[in-house]
Amino acid sequence: MLSLALRTRTLSFKSKTQFTRTLSGQPTCITPSKPELQSGRLTPQNLEVAIRSLYNDGLVVVNDVIPHSHLDRLNEKMVQDAYTLQARKEDSPFNYHPNNLQQDPPPMREYFESDIFLNPIAIQITTTALGPRPKWTFCSGNTAMPPTPTCPPLSQPVHSDADFDHPLHPFAHVINVPLITMTPENGSTEVWLGSHTETSLSVQEGRHGERASGRIRGEELEKRRKVRTPCQPIVEKGAIVVRDLRLWHAGVGNRTNDIRVMLAMIHFAPWYRNPMKLNLADDLKPVLEENTDLEIPVQWASRDEVAAQYLKRAYGNAYDFSQSL
Repeated sequence: MLSLALRTRTLSFKSKTQFTRTLSGQPTCITPSKPELQSGRLTPQNLEVAIRSLYNDGLVVVNDVIPHSHLDRLNEKMVQDAYTLQARKEDSPFNYHPNNLQQDPPPMREYFESDIFLNPIAIQITTTALGPRPKWTFCSGNTAMPPTPTCPPLSQPVHSDADFDHPLHPFAHVINVPLITMTPENGSTEVWLGSHTETSLSVQEGRHGERASGRIRGEELEKRRKVRTPCQPIVEKGAIVVRDLRLWHAGVGNRTNDIRVMLAMIHFAPWYRNPMKLNLADDLKPVLEENTDLEIPVQWASRDEVAAQYLKRAYGNAYDFSQSL
């Protein structure tokens, strides 16, 4: 048994370590080794770092896991689609501000790269955090459009995507994939690290069903800012971001001339009874049938049907991230 003095010193050291981590202004970034990339698996040491970061910060970044050529091809298509959506003006699928679009990627085989949508390291992290075979039921994206004379670069209010009665323990993680490097200039998401444990509905003033739901009350923001200030991290092209769905965040206006697309996929815990389904072209069946690591509920349609409809889908609060009874 440890002596009382030794136990006291050990506890003091642990407390100091935790305090130092809490004050860190930027998210943890992991850069996998070549063997890790080849195997599609983080080492136990790096996996521990990822899980610890999700627990403490609600977010972790893993660098260099997606080939740039795959991102470039998808980005070219989604930039074209973004201009199509923007042209709809008030009928465009914007969240909070017209220059912040919710945009689905084209859900057909020619634009589907497994290292983007079924990234093995992302799945390894969410499986470790949430349990075997998480459920993938949401696939969309956030697009920050360049400013225009009538629409300057505006930021979203700080909010949580968990704008409904939800568990206070981890139940869903978002996989974000930027198609280009994200910077404060082009609208890198503002994140409030560590806020994922403070998302009871009492801190929110917008409710599910309102266009600007999940907004964090001003007095709560000021209280949290004294604990840890928010940050806008630079996330390099080729990286993935895994974040707790409950984390406070805000889309920030794009001040450059380039469209910034960031994909968003949600993995729910296998016990979490979210009823949503992906809408995919049936030419993706062979690809998804090879996957054994995720449960993927799908509403299948022909490629032509999907191509005609994917830019006309519901957005924002039309999606329900809650669970059935």
